[in-house]
Amino acid sequence: MSKTPPYPLPDPGWPSADEALMSRLFAPVRIGAFTAHSSTWVPAMVPWRSTEDGDATPEVVDWYGRFADGRPGVLVVEATGIRDVPSGPLLRIGHDRFVPGLRRLTDEVRARSGGQTRVLIQLIDFLRIRRRPDKAVFLARFLQLEARHREAVGLGAEADDEAIRAALAALPHEDLLTTLSDREREDLEYGARERVWDTHLEHIAELPRTLPGLFADAAARAVEAGFDGVELHFAHAYTMASFLSARNVREDGYGGDLEGRARLPLEVLAAVRDRVGPHVTVGCRMLGDEVIEGGTSVDEAAWFAKRFAEAGMDFISISKGGKFEDAKQPRVGAAAYPYTGESGHECMPTVRIGAPGPFGRNLPLSATVRRAVREVSEAVPVIGCGGLGTFREAEAALTDGACDVVAAARQSLADPDWWRKMQLGRGDDVRRCIYTNYCEGLDQKHKEVTCQLWDRPAPEEDRPPPHSGSLRSSDQKRHLLAPRWDS
Repeated sequence: MSKTPPYPLPDPGWPSADEALMSRLFAPVRIGAFTAHSSTWVPAMVPWRSTEDGDATPEVVDWYGRFADGRPGVLVVEATGIRDVPSGPLLRIGHDRFVPGLRRLTDEVRARSGGQTRVLIQLIDFLRIRRRPDKAVFLARFLQLEARHREAVGLGAEADDEAIRAALAALPHEDLLTTLSDREREDLEYGARERVWDTHLEHIAELPRTLPGLFADAAARAVEAGFDGVELHFAHAYTMASFLSARNVREDGYGGDLEGRARLPLEVLAAVRDRVGPHVTVGCRMLGDEVIEGGTSVDEAAWFAKRFAEAGMDFISISKGGKFEDAKQPRVGAAAYPYTGESGHECMPTVRIGAPGPFGRNLPLSATVRRAVREVSEAVPVIGCGGLGTFREAEAALTDGACDVVAAARQSLADPDWWRKMQLGRGDDVRRCIYTNYCEGLDQKHKEVTCQLWDRPAPEEDRPPPHSGSLRSSDQKRHLLAPRWDS
């Protein structure tokens, strides 16, 4: 991977300590039930460090402790499953047994940040997705035969299912595709994926009855584990975002028009608030634009955000894209990954994206949403993100009204201490992200997420940087923690 990005990194405009003291970025901000010491935010990132059972391992605790060293105003823990079901090495909160491990995490964040950083946990639900099958396996096991399949291969009712499947397998691939429905073609070429409008499936039809309670139970466990609040995951390719999507065609009052699509998210919010009360911060991450054909636009997102603010949402964090609908075709045996198409590139814009470049690219969305929210509330902060990695960009986003709090994922990954370095007037010490999405490539492969800058010298250095510990990735090739900063 190239070490030199095609776009020059923006002038950072690092502040002196006195300038930082007078800035909007390092001013306190009220977020629901608490006041963050600064308008700085580390959004949720999945590091792939938990156990297969969803437990918070020492590596997970170290990951969040390292971000806490930089003392951001708010740190959001990764998307954490609200169901007690297998989901790989992702954190879970769907049972009381997960609480002690999560409590160790919140204790570590408070200790490492000197009590300054507020910590939230992002609560997520997701539907089933299968890996892309081998064609022979798909035809033998997954395809449900219908009369049209028999007609396509010219076999009558007397032919048994095995003969039909064999005849389909013998067709040239393009001819086979023409015999399959749109959904069957997708199941073959991409892997089967459930939608929230698959109401012929009982568990999908029942989502409006089951999800509010599951989210509320998870939020109660989060409070027990010591979190300052929860972030409801209403974004990207997952269940709640799919209810909000313009593609949601449910006909049971939970889809179709704006009111129908907002109904379940509002019911989830109400259930969570009822369970945790007014003294716990409850906000959401949502999309400002789905970036897919027939998807939700920024004007619709602004309408949703306004309704959420009216209903008592404490903050609204804006993202973009990250959908399955335009994901690249996975290889056989792999699952589709929702950050590989245009919507994914807009979600995490790199230095290789087109004009006007990646830096602050998504801020117009948060600006539009913020204007709508301000029509009903002055007290609901809007969090903006997207290629923000300098003081100058962050401060301008706040002073120009694009957002109330600045979120930076990749820059915080590159240098978890960068917030503190800026605040102390030590901006020249910041290890700057180069936005090539090396980290996202690891995420796609379900490998422990690290930064390419952690393991090589900076241009002005003659040796690799000192590290916070000796932990190595499972392949022993990468450090699991960011370089240490001895302030």
